[in-house]
Amino acid sequence: MTYNSLFTVLTDESLVDETLSHAMAAATEHEAHLDVLCLGVDRSQSGYYYAGASAIVLQETIARAQEEAAAIEAKARKVLGGSALRWGVEAGVSQLADLGRHVAARARFSDMVILPQPYGEGRGAELEPVTESALFEGRTPVMVTPKKSAPVTRPARIMLGWNESSEALGAVRAALPLLKRADVVHVVVIDPPSHGPNRSDPGGLLSQYLARHGVKVEIDVLSKTLPRVSDVLLRHAGDMDADMVVMGAYGHSRFREAIFGGATRYMLEQANLPVFMAH
Repeated sequence: MTYNSLFTVLTDESLVDETLSHAMAAATEHEAHLDVLCLGVDRSQSGYYYAGASAIVLQETIARAQEEAAAIEAKARKVLGGSALRWGVEAGVSQLADLGRHVAARARFSDMVILPQPYGEGRGAELEPVTESALFEGRTPVMVTPKKSAPVTRPARIMLGWNESSEALGAVRAALPLLKRADVVHVVVIDPPSHGPNRSDPGGLLSQYLARHGVKVEIDVLSKTLPRVSDVLLRHAGDMDADMVVMGAYGHSRFREAIFGGATRYMLEQANLPVFMAH
């Protein structure tokens, strides 16, 4: 089992080198095909302009988005052209409100999506819906890479956040090619339930499942000594010198899942190492 088809989305010329460095490293490691979508984003909301201005403004913003898409595509082709990878580049324009449809339609036909950290200084408003749509609408695992960090092609120490949820189990299955390559995988359980079938062996069934796939597993049972579960996970990732975090991605609402839940959003905001998520 491996990743044969990787996908990434570029919406900002200044993030092309950073994002492609991670995506190309992963494609090299897994001998995968890399598809790149270069999008110029029209961020205007024409309904807020004075009467008669909408058509003029829309034409200008779309023209600007087309220029951005062309510049992003040219830079991506230049970077990829010097590699021995199998790759494809597509460019287009999308309005911010319609962004998710374009990303999800392509993400769903890939094995993993590699995207930049969506929050922080210099990060556009479109990065969050790009990440959300790949995860929740495209139903594809996403590797979110930290800012200005070297690519981690084969993480040796992986921290796996485990709470017995279907989202966490989905992330485990999606991450198996990475987990099997790691030297050790720490299954982290925070405040396990005092009642239930797994109370005496938290994480035991998961570790058995992973061991049968050849994964080297250790179980870490922690107390929630900080306000957020994500705080505990990030602190433990630092303590164990993890190269990557694997966890389930959660939305606020089952009726509209494309809104990051608090734990997911905070992890993506604060993490300084790659975060692999699936829903």
